[in-house]
Amino acid sequence: MFNTVAVVGASGAVGRIILELLEERNFEAKEFRFLSSARSAGTEITFKNKAYTLQELTEDAFEGIDLVIASTPDDVAAKYLPAAVKAGATVIDESGYWRMKDEVALVVPEINPEAAINAKGIIASPNCSTTQMVLAMKPLYDISPIRRVIVSTYQATSGAGLVGTEDLIHGSQARLQGDDYQYKVFAHPIAFNAIPQIGSHKVDGYTSEEMKMVYETRKILGDPNIQVNPTCVRIPVWNCHSESITVETETPISPEQAREAFEKFPGITVVDDLDNGQYPMPSNSDGSDEVFVGRIRKDISNPNGLSFWCVSDNLRKGAATNAVQIAELLSKHRG
Repeated sequence: MFNTVAVVGASGAVGRIILELLEERNFEAKEFRFLSSARSAGTEITFKNKAYTLQELTEDAFEGIDLVIASTPDDVAAKYLPAAVKAGATVIDESGYWRMKDEVALVVPEINPEAAINAKGIIASPNCSTTQMVLAMKPLYDISPIRRVIVSTYQATSGAGLVGTEDLIHGSQARLQGDDYQYKVFAHPIAFNAIPQIGSHKVDGYTSEEMKMVYETRKILGDPNIQVNPTCVRIPVWNCHSESITVETETPISPEQAREAFEKFPGITVVDDLDNGQYPMPSNSDGSDEVFVGRIRKDISNPNGLSFWCVSDNLRKGAATNAVQIAELLSKHRG
């Protein structure tokens, strides 16, 4: 058990869910602190039936803290989290800043728990679209190494933060009423639309979001030879990311083998009955910590290929839940 735990970004969309999860899962610590931007500092919140005042995040705010769970923009993580490590804290970070640093562990607890246990300083939680994909890949990888992945993501507006969801709601209302709406996050209208760009242009026509899936997959699975071909699309769904995934393995895996492996793997729930219209959808995945898999079928274009559909709550397993699970893993290891 940790003595003092701090949540950084406690007033944000992911930070709020982290607080809910710590309370729901009865995460134990002798003391909790909650840090936020200067704008939110001074706000009172309730956690475990006790009132707390949000403290301003500064480089001096980490004294006496053993564990930090942080959900902030990249620039904030880069500026403040080294001070937490210097003060002696272990840090679990949700931002993208630290993920691909050689000295930083990138962890999905169901896949590589030893990376967190052996880590020093900062432990990174992966990008939300990567997290659900690699979790679904792992039981297949355990049967036969994966050579190649082709993935198309259909990502919810909540992945762009609270303002992204506001854009969806207000933009949809305006479109239905025939009014204009000035989008705050999205470069194009998201209402009744699909935007095939998430992030900036990085390399060879791929975006930063897409390249995260390439690099992070290899790091988490510890296999630099996996080839990943991603396309990331923003769609007008408020929460839960969906992914169409096709994997090519070294030896064939039948749909029956895959289904059995998915069903046995922690954190995965199979919903797969095409005849009766049963498959994962954002509307029935919202609020869950599971990764849902369905539409499991043979790739008819490749004898070593397998295709499936994957949906997960990007604010929970894609972000908050994964971070809290890392914290639970570390706490259990401490004894």
